[in-house]
Amino acid sequence: MKTKLFIGTVLFGILLLLPSFLNVSNDPTKPFIVVLDAGHGGKDSGNVGNGFLEKEIALDVTLQVGAILEKEPDFKVIYTRKTDVFIELVDRAPVANKADADLFVSIHCNSHHTQASGAETFVMGLSKSDKNLNTAKKENEVIFLEDNYEEKYAGFDPSSPESLIGLTLLQEEYLDQSIMLAGLIQNNFVNNLKRKDRSVKQDVFWVLHHSYMPSVLIELGFLTNKSEGPYINSKKGRREMAREIANGIIAYRKNLSLGTTGAQNPVITKKELDDAIETTEKRTFKDVVFKVQVAASSKKLETKAYNFNGLDEISRVEEDGLYKYFYGETSDYNQIELMKTFAREKGYPSSYVVAFKNGEKVKLSEILKEGD
Repeated sequence: MKTKLFIGTVLFGILLLLPSFLNVSNDPTKPFIVVLDAGHGGKDSGNVGNGFLEKEIALDVTLQVGAILEKEPDFKVIYTRKTDVFIELVDRAPVANKADADLFVSIHCNSHHTQASGAETFVMGLSKSDKNLNTAKKENEVIFLEDNYEEKYAGFDPSSPESLIGLTLLQEEYLDQSIMLAGLIQNNFVNNLKRKDRSVKQDVFWVLHHSYMPSVLIELGFLTNKSEGPYINSKKGRREMAREIANGIIAYRKNLSLGTTGAQNPVITKKELDDAIETTEKRTFKDVVFKVQVAASSKKLETKAYNFNGLDEISRVEEDGLYKYFYGETSDYNQIELMKTFAREKGYPSSYVVAFKNGEKVKLSEILKEGD
């Protein structure tokens, strides 16, 4: 009964806030606003694996990320905390909402009773993985340190998967953009720092669910790991991770600029796309189908061009409680890359390529590696 009440409250809140969702600023003079959230703080130390303090590491890395971004033109950085203070989860996302921010990034460190290792980046969404859910539980349980948490988080139980369902609703609108940002940051960790890849994952975090913009939660690695913990705690490790997070955010903004031309006057026309596909060298993969994911939503839309800014060749798949919409279908990777560019020009700046092998979704990186 409490869960139903909680979900009902969230849905009612969405209806109240819907007008504010529609009042998106198109002011070209508005800076690109990034809210950086250093996890934990004050009486909430976070995890203390190997004697290291998560709250201190998260704050240091966050401030370094901000320092890099503040040197970029037209960036504005806002912090949920800049010192060792306790900020309640319920108060963190509203900082970003009040600022009409473009991104919300929360930074944390992981822990485990084994020697687990690796960096991972989360977006808001339901997950069937118990391992993922355990991470969410740990980050959400800070609620119990707050005064009057029973009233503030009415009906919410961090240990109950049912309680988590309602938390995904507000972030669904920004899922694609969040995944793109998370992927850029995660790829930087793996490719540039040679960190173990625990991938981009969906999970349910209170700190993300009330943010009305693309949002990610970064787990820098495991303080409890004998080799990774000291690296994360070191000046070198903190500096390197901050650099890669900042570079991921900068790349995200550049990717968004690909879609600013709008659907009415695309840089690439459909005829130019077709001509390019016809003349470009093929790079085909046996038993593999590539598609461009352009949207994910709880709404079941007709796969008609008028619902997708004029894009035809749209297909729909239901997955993990969401309808995912794809543009194109080909075994030629070069062709799908051209189609991705076209989709971005048509108003889907966060669209990206996905791969299916024998009807099952597979990692694009693995397919491309097999073809090299």
